[in-house]
Amino acid sequence: MLLNMNQMLAVAKKNHFAVGAYNVSNAELLKSAVEQCEADNAPGIIAVHPTEMAYAKDDFFAYVLQRIKNSKVPFVLHLDHGDTIDNVARAIHNGFSSVMIDGSLASWEDNVAITKQTVDMCHLLGVTVEGELGTIGQTGNHIKEHLQNGIYTQPEDAKKFVEETGVDTLAIGIGTAHGIYPSDVTPKIRIDILKDIMAVVDKPLVLHGGSSNPDDQISEAVKTGISKVNISSDYKYAFFVKAREVLANDEGWDPNNLFPVCIEEAKKVVHHKNDLFGAIGKASLYDGMAPWRNEFL
Repeated sequence: MLLNMNQMLAVAKKNHFAVGAYNVSNAELLKSAVEQCEADNAPGIIAVHPTEMAYAKDDFFAYVLQRIKNSKVPFVLHLDHGDTIDNVARAIHNGFSSVMIDGSLASWEDNVAITKQTVDMCHLLGVTVEGELGTIGQTGNHIKEHLQNGIYTQPEDAKKFVEETGVDTLAIGIGTAHGIYPSDVTPKIRIDILKDIMAVVDKPLVLHGGSSNPDDQISEAVKTGISKVNISSDYKYAFFVKAREVLANDEGWDPNNLFPVCIEEAKKVVHHKNDLFGAIGKASLYDGMAPWRNEFL
């Protein structure tokens, strides 16, 4: 069943769990996320970055839509970190029910302007919009001292941003970073900032950079009030570690010989995340909900 983000996260917020957003760019990753969410009876969000959308091509998303529309569990098809109106328009053209416009690296005025422009366009079509305030850090050995810290979201700014833009959900900076953390870096999610933001913003809040964080910190963030957690690196890492292992020991090249075991490894991570987010079994809470429909598409 296809939903938009308002439908998906209203239930999550009310029932104090989070929905995992899993980035996909090919059929194998889609299979890993969708089949495991179905096995867990957990709602899920299929997230696609603009670079992933460019790689996969428009025809792929016709397949994605049919797969999730016909699923027994609810899904959202979501543009992740869209950075231009053109990205947003392409996602809408491809049938996405939700988009993110990320102006977090721009000035306050420019972030508000592009986010409001996106909201005004998308709401005409029933497409929900996620904005971002504050920035998410980056990880990797090529970055000096291994971690480029993000900017923490200020509660008063979050309140003003939501009021001025009309966004449906808000991604906040509370100490996470994209990617896999180096072994010498221990992330720290600022639950105190999350609580302060929740006190003044009554919108579902989103945690980006959900991979590679300590489970106890993610669990606490969800229990405190995070409604959506983005996962990309963790389950892709498991997939490709297995792929390298198989290719190192087997000269076969058929996808049907290589990918099934890789998918199973990725599914283990998706299951763990669904459990961590409290999402297992929660698909039944959406029973009777009408699927999202966009009569303009």
